[in-house]
Amino acid sequence: VNGVLFCLYGYDKHTARAGGWRIPEYTLLGAALCGPFGAYGAMLLFRHKTQKMKFYLVPVFMLLHIAGILYVAGALVFPSV
Repeated sequence: VNGVLFCLYGYDKHTARAGGWRIPEYTLLGAALCGPFGAYGAMLLFRHKTQKMKFYLVPVFMLLHIAGILYVAGALVFPSV
């Protein structure tokens, strides 16, 4: 998912420079909820959508994913009795 998101953000940056049809921002943000690591990496690499306030949510999505991963890992290591 993260690889697809990385490519999606890169494609949007490419079309922005070329003046083509853009991917709607709500689509990019909604997709970033599922794959925030790829979205954030593309934002930094392509310098795309980094000035938009609503895209500050992408690092928050990353933190939520990390918290979920840690929660699941903790539940697997320390199962309740």
